[in-house]
Amino acid sequence: MAKISLPLEGGCQCGKLRYALTAPPLMLYACHCANCQKQTGGAFVLSTAIVESALSFTEGAPSKTEWVSASGTQRYGLFCGDCGGRIANGQTPTNGILSLRAGTFDDKSWVRPAAHIWVKSAQSWFPFAEGDLLFDEQPKDYGPIAERFRSYVEFSA
Repeated sequence: MAKISLPLEGGCQCGKLRYALTAPPLMLYACHCANCQKQTGGAFVLSTAIVESALSFTEGAPSKTEWVSASGTQRYGLFCGDCGGRIANGQTPTNGILSLRAGTFDDKSWVRPAAHIWVKSAQSWFPFAEGDLLFDEQPKDYGPIAERFRSYVEFSA
């Protein structure tokens, strides 16, 4: 089990937008939805679900974009206006949770997806491992993902 100290820090590719996360992520998963594939130009994105109030930008101010997701919710993304690096996504109205891009953390030694969501949109070549938690779409219950995530990593202040 990885043991990680808070706060977690990270930022965009060019370094002009930096953040600190003062509470541990609730879970970490790989999202294979079409929106994430278009946003990243990749097969999926690694997202950490975080409490929105635990995220603060310590350098720079994020730019914002909006869209409607495959699940029908109004979503927005926070990104660096200089390099375009996506930091987080949220929904309108807010539910108090953001999806923070795990690849933006400075220390990624603990980053490991506890599940895969939107697997019905996954690239056909992606090799899911035996025992992976798989969800065809947006999970209705995130409890199993959060529980598995807590078995991988422990956070301390």
